[in-house]
Amino acid sequence: MLFILPLLEKSGEDEVNQRRINLKINGMDHEVNVRPDEVLLDVLREKLNYTGTKRGCDGTGECGTCTVLIDGRAVYSCLFLAMDAVGKEITTIEYLAKGTGLHEIQKAFLECGAVQCGFCTPGMILTAKALLDENPEATETEIKEAIRGNLCRCTGYVKIVEAIRRAGENYGK
Repeated sequence: MLFILPLLEKSGEDEVNQRRINLKINGMDHEVNVRPDEVLLDVLREKLNYTGTKRGCDGTGECGTCTVLIDGRAVYSCLFLAMDAVGKEITTIEYLAKGTGLHEIQKAFLECGAVQCGFCTPGMILTAKALLDENPEATETEIKEAIRGNLCRCTGYVKIVEAIRRAGENYGK
């Protein structure tokens, strides 16, 4: 027997609780309606179409695939409230490449074979950028410490560490 349930109309409660905020993402201002409890990951992916930021652990902060930079610092967007990002500079993976030219960290990941399935790569690259912006001569130990919150299920991290070191050799020069 097949039961067909009527579609329930939204109560409008979500719309009532939303606030219009301005987010500066990749140098551009975006006005968007958000709920007070809405995390930045959902706003980036679902409302603003920045899909390079990946959803992995569903908001537990265990995998780092959703990493973005906020004021230059690597942050898990699944744990960061969108409303708390007002007035801050948000950088996503989409910002790094300029036209067809890759960022030097992206180039190093390709050259070193540090990309396999690619799911963790955006978060890994943004974490590397935050590190290299602060310390382009990071040691292997410092690189490993920086990426410890970024889970990669495909590699043993050797090529990722190698790529970050290679990117650091000419970083910003």
